Amino acid sequence: EAIVTSEELGQDLEHVEVLQKKFEEFQIDLAAHEERVNEVNQFAGKLIQEQHPEEELIKSKQDEVNASWQRLKGLALQRQGKLFGAAEVQRFNRDVDETISWIKEKGQLMASDDFGRDLASVQALLRKHEGLERDLAALEDKVKALCAEADRLQQSHPINASQIQVKREELIANWEQIRTLAAERHARLNDSYRLQRFLADFRDLTSWVTEMKALINADELANDVAGAEALLDRHQEHKGEIDAHEDSFKSADESGQALLAAGHYASDEVKEKLTILSDERSALLELWELRRQQYEQCMDLQLFYRDTEQVDNWMSKQEAFLLNEDLGDSLDSVEALLKKHEDFEKSLSAQEEKIT
Repeated sequence: EAIVTSEELGQDLEHVEVLQKKFEEFQIDLAAHEERVNEVNQFAGKLIQEQHPEEELIKSKQDEVNASWQRLKGLALQRQGKLFGAAEVQRFNRDVDETISWIKEKGQLMASDDFGRDLASVQALLRKHEGLERDLAALEDKVKALCAEADRLQQSHPINASQIQVKREELIANWEQIRTLAAERHARLNDSYRLQRFLADFRDLTSWVTEMKALINADELANDVAGAEALLDRHQEHKGEIDAHEDSFKSADESGQALLAAGHYASDEVKEKLTILSDERSALLELWELRRQQYEQCMDLQLFYRDTEQVDNWMSKQEAFLLNEDLGDSLDSVEALLKKHEDFEKSLSAQEEKIT
C-alpha cells in the first residue's frame, strides 16, 4: 500500500520512467497475489458452506480481505493514472525544453553581425540563412503542436495547469524572438546584398572606364588620309561601346539612389561612389570628344596635305606645257594649240576653285 499511496511523481521524464518501471514490477507482484486472494475466498466459502462454528468471524475476515484487496487495486489504478499523467507532463516539458534549446542555438547564428564583405560572401550568407528559415518553417508545426498539447494537458491535468502554462509561454516567447531575429537578419542581409551588388557594379564600371580611357589615348595621330580615316572609324567604334554601357551606368545610378532613398546604413559611401561614377563617366565622354576633335583636325590636315601635293603635281606638269615655245606652223596646228590652251584655262579655273 505504501507503493500505491506514494506521492512521488518524478522530477523529470527519466525519473518518471524509473518510477513507472518500479510500478510495473509491483503490478506483476500484485497480479501474482490475486490467486492467493481467490484461494482465501474459496476456503472461506467452503467453511461457511460447512457451517463452521466461527462462520460470522470467517465472513468478517473475508469481507475485510476483499475490501483491502479492492482498495489496493483501486489505489494501484490511481497510481498508474498519476504516473501516466506525470509522464505526459514531463514528456511535454522535455519536448518544450529541447525545442527551446534548438531555438536558442539557431538564435546565436542569427545574432551574428557578419553580413558579408563582398558579393560572394553575402550570397553565401543568404543561402545559409534561407536554410535556417526553412528549418524554422518546419519547426513552426512542432510549436503549434506543443501549444495544442499544452491546452490538452491543462484540461486533463488541472493540478499542473499553471506550470504547463509557464512552459507554453516560455516556448512562445522564444519562438517569437527567433522569428523576429530571422526577419531582422534577412532584412540586413538583403541590405548588404544590395550594397555589395552596387559596389560590384561600381568597380566593374570604373575599371571599364579606365580601360576605355587607355584605348582612346593609345592611338597616335595619323600621317596620311587613310590612317586618319581609320582612326576616326575606330574612335566611332569606341563611342558605340560607350553608348552600349549607358544602361549599366543608369542601372548603377538607380540602384545607388534607391539605397539612399531607403536610408541605407552605408549611404555616405554610396553617395561618394555615385559622385565618382558620374565624374568618371563625364571625364570619359569629355576625353572621347577631345580626341574626336583632334582626329578630325588630323583628318583635315591630312586632306590639306594631300590636296596641296596634288595641286603641286598638277602645276609642275602644266608648267612644262606653258614653257613650250611651239606656236604652230599652220592654221590647223595653231587651232589645235589654241584648243589645248583653252582646255588648260578650264583646268586652271577648276584648280583655282580647289586652291581657294
